[in-house]
Amino acid sequence: MSDHVVLHVKGRVLVGPEDVRDELWVVGGRITYDRPVGAGEVTTVTGWALPGLVDAHCHVGLDRHGPVDDATSEQQALADRAAGALLIRDAGSPSDTRWIDDREDLPKIIRAGRHIARTRRYIRNYAHEIEPDDLVTYVAREARRGDGWVKLVGDWIDREAGDLTACWPRGAVEAAIAEAHRLGARVTAHCFAEDSLRDLVEAGIDCIEHATGLTEETIPLFAERGVAIVPTLVNIATFPALADGGERKFPVWSAHLRRLYERRYDTVRAAYDAGVPVFVGTDAGGSLAHGLVAGEVAELVKAGIPPIEALSATSWGARAWLGRPALEEGAPADLVVYDTDPRQDVGVLATPRRVVLNGQVVG
Repeated sequence: MSDHVVLHVKGRVLVGPEDVRDELWVVGGRITYDRPVGAGEVTTVTGWALPGLVDAHCHVGLDRHGPVDDATSEQQALADRAAGALLIRDAGSPSDTRWIDDREDLPKIIRAGRHIARTRRYIRNYAHEIEPDDLVTYVAREARRGDGWVKLVGDWIDREAGDLTACWPRGAVEAAIAEAHRLGARVTAHCFAEDSLRDLVEAGIDCIEHATGLTEETIPLFAERGVAIVPTLVNIATFPALADGGERKFPVWSAHLRRLYERRYDTVRAAYDAGVPVFVGTDAGGSLAHGLVAGEVAELVKAGIPPIEALSATSWGARAWLGRPALEEGAPADLVVYDTDPRQDVGVLATPRRVVLNGQVVG
């Protein structure tokens, strides 16, 4: 949108959970709450406006087989944009997607670099697969390459044990997390099971992805340390099918996945009730389609998180956690407009009326 074209968003603007205004203006791609003087061409959009949604666990540039070409990455990003997800924390990708930063019509991405996993303990073609002695070196490398995050694989199936087990010894993660923090990066980890959580949290980790293995013993530790979780419930919904597929070869692992699945909502609600920060992430990429952010918000509500808090987990709160603005004066105009109040029914997130990115109506 050129500087002489002004966008006028009117109706109800949800600046924050309790801060509701009647209108905002977009001039030169930036938000203002002061009516511009001498505006030329004005485009008006009406409805209920939210900050551009956040998918805090997404994988642009990745499919079930590994890295994808730029054209496929573009389609993934466009699917997220159409769903209103305008800020993505890319929680691990082997593809170089820096070219997206030059596209004002594609969502903004905060990259965690490439996954760091134990040798033969993750999905083929996804991760740096290394041993503990190299963990600090690879964490430092990805901390320098990423956008303030590093992604570890904290647990995975151990074929000898026939079940999920922790991937890293305590000393290795302590040293690696300390190095990431020294370099100004935060650390997150994929964790399905119970065993790795205490060591990772006590080692100073900042976030846990999935977190299905949380228990009444570890939830207070997460709350005390302020360690966030991104439950990815739309991904956890695939556990029964995974368990069925592995039943013959790994029956213990299959039974474990089913238990984690069956208590998934109780786990998330118990974490929320204890004060653990919870954010929205879909785990899109890999085996899941992009554009699932509305479904993940609905899953959090189904788990028992109040709708306004589930909205915050993909809007105001998520943006603050990631250090990005919402609908503040002067912020980039990234917003989504709906026909009705999403605080009353989060289901409306599935049908955006308009999507505005960098001040341009893109959907």
